[in-house]
Amino acid sequence: MTSIRLIVDGRQVADEVEPRTLLVQYLREQLGKTGTVIGCDTSNCGACTVHLNGRSVKSCNVLAVQADGGEVTTIQGLAPAGELHPVQEAFREWHGLQCGYCTPGMIMQAVDLLNENPSPSEEAVRAGLEGNLCRCTGYHNIVAAVRHASELMANRQPVGSGADA
Repeated sequence: MTSIRLIVDGRQVADEVEPRTLLVQYLREQLGKTGTVIGCDTSNCGACTVHLNGRSVKSCNVLAVQADGGEVTTIQGLAPAGELHPVQEAFREWHGLQCGYCTPGMIMQAVDLLNENPSPSEEAVRAGLEGNLCRCTGYHNIVAAVRHASELMANRQPVGSGADA
């Protein structure tokens, strides 16, 4: 067993894990973060995408010990205040899902994409989501949702800006 310490969804955790434990297994089985979905176990589908130190990773392709000392954000920690993150809201508004299986990973990848490129073109969205597969949709609504989320995020007032006072 190997000791690991990390921050998951804003909470400090420390555990003992088998060195071969995948991050997705650790998140789901030891921490109960079942919003992170196991899809293909081969890093092809992206359903298990989370953020590790602010960047999206396929958690079936990362060992839990590799995340030691890092910060992980799952779909469950994306909007900790109980409100939907703008990308989650846009997926809901624009029907960017059908069965929902790929949705957590797709949303986490979209957030990373929008952090890198706050106003992406349709082509940039398609390229940015390339490693995340959806078996139900034709991607049209997903792309529209991401583009709408970029607008929502651009119009969002930061906390403490005086707009909420």
